[in-house]
Amino acid sequence: MEPLSPEREKETGELERKLGLSFHNKHLLNQALTHSSYGHEKSVSDNERLEFLGDAVLKLVATEHLYHKFPEYAEGDLTKIRATVISDETFSVVGRKMGLGEALLLSANEMKSGGQKRKSNVANTLEALVGALYLDAGLGKSRDFIIEILREEIEKVSRAGYIRDFKSALQEYAQKKKQQLPAYKVIKEVGPKHRRVFWIEVRLNNKRYGMGRGANKKEAEQRAAAVALRRIKLEEKGIKPVDRRETGALRALITSVRKKIKLP
Repeated sequence: MEPLSPEREKETGELERKLGLSFHNKHLLNQALTHSSYGHEKSVSDNERLEFLGDAVLKLVATEHLYHKFPEYAEGDLTKIRATVISDETFSVVGRKMGLGEALLLSANEMKSGGQKRKSNVANTLEALVGALYLDAGLGKSRDFIIEILREEIEKVSRAGYIRDFKSALQEYAQKKKQQLPAYKVIKEVGPKHRRVFWIEVRLNNKRYGMGRGANKKEAEQRAAAVALRRIKLEEKGIKPVDRRETGALRALITSVRKKIKLP
C-alpha cells in the first residue's frame, strides 16, 4: 500500500482535527474519502464497501440510542424517528457541515459535474467514514461519534411531533371533558426479568377503555392509551367498539356448539 502524499496527509489530518477523530490506520480514512469514480480512474480502493458497513453500524447505533432514550414510546414511533434520522437527507446535511465533500477524492469528470456538493456523494461518504471508524476503533468510539453528530437531528425530529404521547393526549381529553383522570393498572406480567412483558389497562370513569402490552410499563401504558383514544373516537362517531373479550367468548361458544352437533 503506497503511503499518502504529504498534501493528502495534511488534508485528512485537518479533517480529523475538525471531527475530533484520530485514525490509527490513515489509509482507512483515505479510503472512506475516495469516490468510486476516482477509484476506477486511479485503480485504487474506493469507499463503497465501507459505505455498506457504515450503513449497518449507523442503523444499529441509532436504534439502540432511540430505544433507551424513549422507553415509553412504541415501536412504530421509534421507527418513524429512525427513518428520518437515518436517511440520505440527514446524512448529506450533517456531512456538509463536517466538510466531507471538500475532502472527497473524485474523478475529473465527477468534480466538474459538482460531485463535491452532490447529496448522494456526501451522504455515502458519511456512511463510509463511520464504517472506517468502526474498523479502526471499534463500536464504542463509533457509537460516541454517531450520537454526537446525529444528536441535533434526533432532538429536532422528536420535537417535530414524530412521537405521539398518547398518555398526555388521553389526560388532556379527560380534563377537557371534566372527567376523572385516566387510571392505569397492571393486569398481567410474564417472562424473566430481562425479558418482562406487561399488560396494562386504562380506565376512564371506572370503565375500561383500552389495554396495551409492552416490554416495560411505560410502553404498555402508551399503547393502552392509544387504544382508549381510538375507542373514544369511534364512540363520538356513534360506532360501538368491538370488545375483544366478547368476540373471544362468542368464538369459543360457536366452537363448542359445532363440536356438540359434530360439524366440521
